[in-house]
Amino acid sequence: MTTLTIRIDSEVERALATLVAEGRSRSEAVREAILEAERSQRRARLRAEAEGLMSDPDDIAESKALAAEMDVLRAR
Repeated sequence: MTTLTIRIDSEVERALATLVAEGRSRSEAVREAILEAERSQRRARLRAEAEGLMSDPDDIAESKALAAEMDVLRAR
């Protein structure tokens, strides 16, 4: 495991104190915050990609064509 040293301002110190008051150590709280930030960033990227696909005329046409093919296969 690697050690990370950071400088924090009073706002971050207050937030950290709140997280630690819930029974976690400072290290646990920081690790969880970093992981949650990464998950949030990943969800935002996926959401942006999905929104882009939803407005892409080529992708919409392809999706409709695939749905039509699936309807034909289900009807058999």
